[in-house]
Amino acid sequence: MRRSLWKCRTRPGGRGNGAVALSSPLCRVPTLTVFFEICWITSLSWLCWAAWEPSCSGRWRRRRLPWTSPPPSPSTGRASPTTTWRPQYPPGMRAQVLLFFSRLLGQMQCPLLHYLNVHRPVQRLLQLGSDTLGPDPEKEAMQLVAVLCAKIRQDPSLLPCILEDNGVAEPLHQQSAAEPDLGPGGPLPQSPKEGASGAPPTEPSSFAQNLVASLLSLCKSQKRRIALKAQENLLMVSSSDHPTAALALTRDGRLGALVTDHLLALHSTLPDTLSPADIAPFQPVSWRRQSSSTEERNAFPGQTDLEAFLAWMDLCDCLVKEAHLVVADAVREAVAQKFFVGRLQPQLLQMDERGLLLATALLTLLVRQIRAPALLRELTVFLLGTEGGPAGAEDVEHQQQHQPLLRSQLIERCNHLSDEISLGTLRLFEELLRLPEPHVLQTLVLGSLEGRGYVLRSLPGQEEHVAREPEPPCEDGLDLEEDPYFMDGLPSTSFRASAKAKPAPVSAPKPRMQPGERRDVKEVVSSFLCLVPSEAKTSTYLEEAGYDTYVHDASLLFKECSVNAARWNWPRVPWPLESCPEESCFHEGHFLKVLLDRLARILDQPYAVNLQVTSVLSRLALFPHPHLHEYLLDPYLPLAPGCRTLFSVLIRVIGDLMQRTQRIPDFPTHLLQVRRQLMGLVSEDTRIAHQMLFEGVVILEEFCRELAAIVFVKSATEEGPA
Repeated sequence: MRRSLWKCRTRPGGRGNGAVALSSPLCRVPTLTVFFEICWITSLSWLCWAAWEPSCSGRWRRRRLPWTSPPPSPSTGRASPTTTWRPQYPPGMRAQVLLFFSRLLGQMQCPLLHYLNVHRPVQRLLQLGSDTLGPDPEKEAMQLVAVLCAKIRQDPSLLPCILEDNGVAEPLHQQSAAEPDLGPGGPLPQSPKEGASGAPPTEPSSFAQNLVASLLSLCKSQKRRIALKAQENLLMVSSSDHPTAALALTRDGRLGALVTDHLLALHSTLPDTLSPADIAPFQPVSWRRQSSSTEERNAFPGQTDLEAFLAWMDLCDCLVKEAHLVVADAVREAVAQKFFVGRLQPQLLQMDERGLLLATALLTLLVRQIRAPALLRELTVFLLGTEGGPAGAEDVEHQQQHQPLLRSQLIERCNHLSDEISLGTLRLFEELLRLPEPHVLQTLVLGSLEGRGYVLRSLPGQEEHVAREPEPPCEDGLDLEEDPYFMDGLPSTSFRASAKAKPAPVSAPKPRMQPGERRDVKEVVSSFLCLVPSEAKTSTYLEEAGYDTYVHDASLLFKECSVNAARWNWPRVPWPLESCPEESCFHEGHFLKVLLDRLARILDQPYAVNLQVTSVLSRLALFPHPHLHEYLLDPYLPLAPGCRTLFSVLIRVIGDLMQRTQRIPDFPTHLLQVRRQLMGLVSEDTRIAHQMLFEGVVILEEFCRELAAIVFVKSATEEGPA
């Protein structure tokens, strides 16, 4: 020992090879150094059962302590190796050693962890704390890890030393002058995955004893306080702004892989008996949250496993949002590749309906749970794919191979034969539309509306030559132009069903938001309020004739959408038709097509499906994009041949409704009774004929009132600053 101290005082060199510079504080405090080495070596002599030593043949073997050898087995005559290595002698000694060194490291004022003879035994202590702990040593192991994390927070350059993987099982005297300089600001040591020849070696045996693995092991503790403290220390270490420490966490500590592997393990523990009905109203879970005894008594089967999975997902979300950029990118990529693509995609493409319902419900819950912008971007790209057009060749190829299949499948399920699958998928898209991510709207809706191909165009001097094709008759043989509610308040250019109308020159429409040509808000609101005829209205009998009940909710939702859209650089007015490329055939897009098809069948669909379809459409109408606004909320928009809008679909539904009302006796009476049943004013025991039709009429009336409120709120906001 005196010889080693003499070398430390006289031999120059870096901190990483055990030498101490002349200006080091240890040179001026030799007594402290001697005391530290004596205590360290004395404790390690007790830990000799975990130490390695070379045998005469050059191979590695463990030293067996004589008092730990069990009696030989009567059958084999040999001792069990498991009982040879693991016992504590005397009992509780391992916890005392961990506690002693955690206090010793915590009270040390000099920076000692940079030195090889210090951080190598610390790595052995971490291995000691991570070896199949019982309930007793967890607390002491957590104290040791917390002390190390506190030291790393004070000096982030210590982290590469703690995570250094040079074979801790190797004797110290063989790690001589080849150690790199790991002082503050020093370079990161060579990666253990790259040897001298550049070939990746096998997995190191000392991987289980680094700091990250110890923290992850303590995060899985059954004791909530220990797990919570380990998660706090993990976030503290990963949020360091030191680039070398962040690189060490991702390269030597493999933080992204370990965190994602535990996420996959928790997802695998979710029982197949989970009910989508229990998952649907479930709220996001914070990793700091502790379940109370009352909640545990009222829990549904599998709720504990679901909360544990969501809590760890929230921790991954916090790592992506708060950690160093290098660490955040590693966690984000690992979650995207291993969890989204490797685990969720096969479940979302399966054919089993029950498994599909459960996977969709869990995905909807994850959309509400994730809040980190980078991870949200990965989730939306995974579900909806990348945008085409100006994207690079690699992105387009990746989109064609993977993402469009999943996006197409999800959109098709909104129109699935199973109403439960359609309802669950519509809820998923509604949650996606709530995200502060422009990629969702651009991929689902705005990409199809950019060219404004739905607006009627006419070339100068050829207005009289615009052909008008007759509208196909309705199913019951009544043309739509014969319905007074179909053409009420609409210009002749709005619809092509004018076989009886006089030909008139059609002029090119002007942008809706041009000064002096803005639509009258009262007329637009009245157009939606007057869509449903008086024979099919029930709100007048219940003192709910106006749309005031929807104005407050629409105002709050519009403010939320406007705050998100303020960062997306959307245009304030529609693009001029002259600057838009002329399209030979307009297609509203897969998503809008499915929604409008569903809305056209509102009189023949279950009540819950109609509620969800109208909820998604009203959410789209709230966004302040000018193209989306005129496509969904402008009843006076002249349409190009073969195009439809939200208002035109509602017109067709009203025409179908008026034909059905003539064939149902006592239509207003039964409709009012169904309205009272839906409001809970009367008992639902009595089943009325055409129940689904009456429920669809009630939804239709309320949807028109909601659209009128949205138009009023958006126009009031636009005119407010002026």
